[in-house]
This record gives sequence, structure tokens and C-alpha cells, in this order.
Amino acid sequence: MDDSDGGNGPLPPAGFAFGARTWKEVAHLLLNLPEALLGFLYVSLWLYAGVLSSVTVIGLPLLALGLSGARALGRVERRRARALLGLHVDEPSPLSLQRRHHGFFPWMWSALKDPVGWRTTLYGFIRLPWGVLTFALTLCLLFVGWPLLGYAARGMTNLDRAMVRGLLSPSSELERRIAELEEDRGVVVDTAAADLRRIERDLHDGAQARLVALAMGLGLAKEKVLEDPEAAARMVDEAHGEVKLALQELRDLARGIHPAVLTDRGLDAALSSVAARCTVPVSVSVDLDERPAPAIEGIAYFTVSELLQNVSKHSRARTAEVELWRKGRRLLIQVRDDGRGGASTSSGSGLAGLAERLGSVDGLFAVESPAGGPTVVTAELPWRDRASG
Repeated sequence: MDDSDGGNGPLPPAGFAFGARTWKEVAHLLLNLPEALLGFLYVSLWLYAGVLSSVTVIGLPLLALGLSGARALGRVERRRARALLGLHVDEPSPLSLQRRHHGFFPWMWSALKDPVGWRTTLYGFIRLPWGVLTFALTLCLLFVGWPLLGYAARGMTNLDRAMVRGLLSPSSELERRIAELEEDRGVVVDTAAADLRRIERDLHDGAQARLVALAMGLGLAKEKVLEDPEAAARMVDEAHGEVKLALQELRDLARGIHPAVLTDRGLDAALSSVAARCTVPVSVSVDLDERPAPAIEGIAYFTVSELLQNVSKHSRARTAEVELWRKGRRLLIQVRDDGRGGASTSSGSGLAGLAERLGSVDGLFAVESPAGGPTVVTAELPWRDRASG
């Protein structure tokens, strides 16, 4: 037999000459009995005690503790299957409510509803008769049925693999999806907090400071209006200039939050406005029959805006192009420039932040930027229709 120790791919055929794979399967079958005895004893004790005492205060906490311990039992079995059977099964996601809440009762409730713990409990029950059968049969074949041992071991461990996949694997693709969404939610929260801090900083250091200076200037002008009208007039002129600068800063800040042109006229006009402010000549092509939902429209706008800022600051490009189009239920964005290249989504870069933001809404982000250029950035967003009214 092939002695290689693969993963979840096709297994080598069983044969008369035993290799490492067969001996690992035999070891797994012989360990089934002690493992099944320990698992059955543990499951029986906590489940029996928990059900009988469920009418009292300690019953439900005992069941929750037992189910949490069952998760640990499943973890040991997955590792044993990985080491001896070459079966790689993903670890189930942790209890979601335990992450979100702190306290005993939220933890207990999430543990009692845990499908992973209950499926592992079922696994512990049905393993005892199977463990006794496989141990006895393997031991007999080891001494008196050597020619059949390899074939029998393969057949019995295939059933073991099926039980591990069916009862100890994550519940479904839905569970993995929930884990991804929980991680994405954290990215959204962090991004929103960073945006709020940026807005607060811009208001404090920009418009607020100018308005304070304006108030002080007008106060001094008020005091001098009778004593020195000419000086008061100069102060009023200076205050008028400060008002204009403060208004411009507020407009820029509002544009950074959500530009009015995007709300009123859509992506084509808004992106043309962004392109006009870029230091590199940019051509914009927006091929959309209708406008997407405001949230998707806003993300697309800020994605292109940040990419064009990168083009202005880092690319040393002569020209750039922006294209947006819809394909099925996806909104596609592509930004090209003929600059020096070398852009990457490595940790800490602005492109990495964009990739995280798009990932948090089921988007995709890809960068192709060889040294010497050109750079092509492609982004995808899920299309959501704009709500009527």
C-alpha cells in the first residue's frame, strides 16, 4: 500500500501488504473501545444527572457544562481522526453569544442551544456498540484473519470517517458563514469608529478653530467700532474671510461624509467631480441603467475616491481610467493607471483598509500592480436595488 499520509483526497487501495496507512487505521480501530467507553461514561453521567435535576436550580447549568465538555470531547476525536485516518475536519465556530455577551446566563443559554454539543453527545452514545464491535473484530483479524485485516480495517474506518464528518464537522456552510459575518461586523464597527474620530478631529482642528477665532475677532471689532471705525472695519473684513474659509472646510467635511452631488445626481456625476480634483487626468465611464441602493452607492464612491487619491499621491501616473458597470447582481469597479506600479494590499496600507471594507459587505478587492506598472484595481460589490420612495 501507499505509505503517504494524505488529507481528504482519495485513499490508496487496501491490500495484503500493510503500509503505514493500514497500521494507522488498525490503531484507530483498537483505540475505539477505550475512547467509546470514556465518551459514553462522560455523556451518560452529565446527561442523566442534568435531566434528573432539571427541575431544580442546578439542572440547566449542569446540562450547559456537560454540553461545553462535549465540545472538548469532539475536539479530541477530530484530532484523532486527523492523526490516524488522515481526515481533516474544520473546527466548529465558538459559541456566538458567548462572544457577544458577558455573564453566566447568556453563556448558559447559548450552550443549551449549541447544536455542536448535542451532536457530539449523540456521537458519544452511538460510539459504544460500534467501539466494542470494531475492537473485537480487529483484534480477532489481527491474530486469525491476517489476509482480511487490511480490507476490513478500510471498510470499518470508512464508517468512522462518515460518522466524524456527519456528527463532528461544523453544522453547515451556514455556520461558517455566520462566523465570517461576525468577523466582518467587527471590521464595520472599527471602520465606523475610525470615521467618527476623523470627523471629530476635522471639526475640532478646522471649522471649530476658525469659528472661535471669528467670534473673538468680531468681539474685538465690536469694542473698537466707536473708538476706531477703520480698525473695526478691517477686523470685520478679516472675519468675513474666516467665515468663507470655515464654510469651505465644512463643505469639504460634508463631501467627505456624503457628497450632495452623489445624493442628487448619482455615481456618474459624483465620480466625475472626484476625477476633476485628481492631479492626474482621469476618464470616467459609468454604465448603469439604474442607481444601486444608497449604501452600495456610497461605498462605491468612497472606494473610487480613495483609489484616485492613491493615484495622485503615489503612482506618478500620466493618465488614469475609472469604469463602473453592473453584471448580474454585482457592481464592478475598475481603476487603472499607467504609473510605476508596486501597489499592494499588505498589512497597514490604505489598500488593505479598502479590502477590509469591501469584504465586510460581501465585496471583493483585487490588485494587479507589477513593478513598473500599470496598476489595475478591481472591486466588486453586491448589487442591491434602490428602495422606491
